[in-house]
Amino acid sequence: MCRLFGFRSAIPAAVHPALVTEKNSLLIQSREHKDGWGIAAYGVEPAPVVAHGVGPAHSDPDFQRVSSRVSSHTVVAHIRLASVGAVELRNSHPFLHGRWSFVHNGTLREFAKHRAAVEALICPSLRGNIKGTTDSERCFYLFLTRLAARHSIDRQVSVEAVARALAETMSLVAAITDVPGQAERSAMNFLVSDGSTMVATRRHRTLFVSTNGSRNEVATLPAPGTKLEQLVVASESLCGGPYWAPVPEEDIIGVDANLVFHRWRVTELVGTDLLPPVKTDASRSVA
Repeated sequence: MCRLFGFRSAIPAAVHPALVTEKNSLLIQSREHKDGWGIAAYGVEPAPVVAHGVGPAHSDPDFQRVSSRVSSHTVVAHIRLASVGAVELRNSHPFLHGRWSFVHNGTLREFAKHRAAVEALICPSLRGNIKGTTDSERCFYLFLTRLAARHSIDRQVSVEAVARALAETMSLVAAITDVPGQAERSAMNFLVSDGSTMVATRRHRTLFVSTNGSRNEVATLPAPGTKLEQLVVASESLCGGPYWAPVPEEDIIGVDANLVFHRWRVTELVGTDLLPPVKTDASRSVA
């Protein structure tokens, strides 16, 4: 189990309160989720600037130092409670590839048993980038594989394309790891961003959204098509009060480059063409 956080804003803003000073900030949550942390912040360059630590965020001065300095239009953060993979930097989230950052809250069911089958779904040219031993990093590269099957991952793509690739990742993994009729399922809360789009999934873990810092007037998700000033996504509400709207199970939510809100069911995005040919060169689009 872990905790994730995503922030997307029309203008650069500080995220120090959400990470450190809110009643239920990531720093507070790290007393339980104590096996490392990571913060990715996007600036003028396409790729984010990232800081990682392997100790508890609440006792690591670097976490507060980095948090206090981050002011960005897009931030992805994570605190880890290790379930798969040792506590070491190569297993710390966010995972990065080019402009893409990715975090995961959850665990794949019986991952050691299914690891080879999951890895077999990853494009060979991407598989070689895997550095650590977590199920999460493999989900990231499976997501990139699905995205690269239809689009260039080196360029900006639509928010729906990102959501579709995440939905396909979830469906492919579930087909490998889950047993029909059993309550135990792979937990796959994913959050991914390229600095412009931000998309999150919910499966078997809680996920909440705030669209005005922590002060929504009504705890409901925005209507699809709503243009936002700000989107905050978190595993838990970061403060008290009715300001955080829960994301329904098996939903995918996100914002596009213009901060327009989108929402799908996983089943809406997974079609009969779930397994198009995997490219050997993931940097080019399929013709």
